[in-house]
Amino acid sequence: MQIPHFAEANHPLVKSLFHHSDQELLELFQKHPNAGKYFTAIFCRYSPIVYTLIRHSARSPVQADYLFALTWRHIYNELASVNLAAIPAGQESLTLQNWLINMTAYCINQLEVPPTEAIHYSLQATSPPFWCYVEQALDQLPPILRLMVLMSQTFHWSETRIAAYLQAEGEKIDPNQVANLLKEGYRMLEEQLPTDIRAIYLGENLLPASVGGNT
Repeated sequence: MQIPHFAEANHPLVKSLFHHSDQELLELFQKHPNAGKYFTAIFCRYSPIVYTLIRHSARSPVQADYLFALTWRHIYNELASVNLAAIPAGQESLTLQNWLINMTAYCINQLEVPPTEAIHYSLQATSPPFWCYVEQALDQLPPILRLMVLMSQTFHWSETRIAAYLQAEGEKIDPNQVANLLKEGYRMLEEQLPTDIRAIYLGENLLPASVGGNT
């Protein structure tokens, strides 16, 4: 079994956090919700363990990759409110590593993974942290723009097909308008992403002081 390598682990914003303890990274993540580098650093630290557990339980590599992404999305949604000190593990509080293993086991047992042919997710194309923040940004878009972006990027629909679908739903829109609205949707989507996530995954140049949050 080959554990995937994630290029973001080599980004300076992420590497600068490697000296932090698990508890410090968790506290920084919770304290700075508009910064994405802390979750990304946690992901880089623990993705090998999570992937290994999932790969042994999945029926195919494609399903393993998708369940891996779903697991990290679940972790991301839970991590903001978790208090490890309040969760007893025997006589001591739970560690972040044990909590992540427990979350992974929960996802393996509880999440339904579709057949391989129905999965549109590619781990090579979209790393789980980036997927989490893109989904968060998508939720901030107007509904019609979010729908068009999803149809274009997830299902690879043409502007003509998107226009035809929307027309069937009662929207008066043509392919040229779809093209313009998609451009606006992508612009708004990028604006909604944390600045450090844009730097890590989209290659934007940022001064460290402009990222937000302490290191």
